[in-house]
Amino acid sequence: MTMQVTPLDASFGATVEGVELATINEEAFAALYEVWLDYALLIFPGQHLDNAKQTGFAKRFGKLEIDLVELSNVKEDGSLRLGDDDDMVKILKGNMSWHHDSTYMPVQAKGAVFRAEVVPSEDGETGWADMSAAYDALSPEMRRRIESLSAHHSLIHSQLKAGFMAKVKKDSEYFGYGLDQKGAPLRSLVKTHPETGRKTLTIGRHAHAIPGLSETESEGLLDELLNFACQPPRIYHHSWTPGDVVLWDNRCLMHQSRPWDMSQRRIMFHSRLAGDPVSEGGG
Repeated sequence: MTMQVTPLDASFGATVEGVELATINEEAFAALYEVWLDYALLIFPGQHLDNAKQTGFAKRFGKLEIDLVELSNVKEDGSLRLGDDDDMVKILKGNMSWHHDSTYMPVQAKGAVFRAEVVPSEDGETGWADMSAAYDALSPEMRRRIESLSAHHSLIHSQLKAGFMAKVKKDSEYFGYGLDQKGAPLRSLVKTHPETGRKTLTIGRHAHAIPGLSETESEGLLDELLNFACQPPRIYHHSWTPGDVVLWDNRCLMHQSRPWDMSQRRIMFHSRLAGDPVSEGGG
């Protein structure tokens, strides 16, 4: 079976067919890894992985920051999570804003493997935004302005700002990841991808408080960058089908979920690839 790569109608991303992720051999995986670096986002329709196979595939990329977590509006007993007082709903709604994973942790994630188990009849897409193409499209003046600037990153800040602050783990059904972090790592607005060498923006909902700027100036600049970056052709939103698997490079892509009718089930499984402390560590 030959791997078939079909580029998306965007500045990044491709659909990949003709490969079985659960049984991919070393030679095919090496080729797939290079395709991933080229496109940053790969969509694999109809894989239907179980939890063990998803985790096994994710481990091919190195250590995992999170082996597997269910991101869902369905409780363990099968009932729906309804109402904004539910802490998992708060996290799900917070994730509807553009962000990189784990910029609020000491080490930013390398990437993620994400699969759809149950999806609503409409809406609930996941979107990605190309931060390398966004940097390339900036004016020379803006590049010079932000080249030496950094921003703090905090999940507590972003959840509070969105009005969806969840409780700490011992008092909550949310597993608490990121909300127990003390401090807010400082990350450069412009970084160099450690494998492709391309410059890329690191912004999103967790970013705030640029040292040397007032709060108003900082928020204004971050909003300006975000609004500029997340425009066609630098964005793509995927409409899920059960069994789809997506692999993305968190070092150069932001992502978001889109709202859906939460009276309908949406069950997704996420494995997070651990970043390299040398290239992804925060100050």
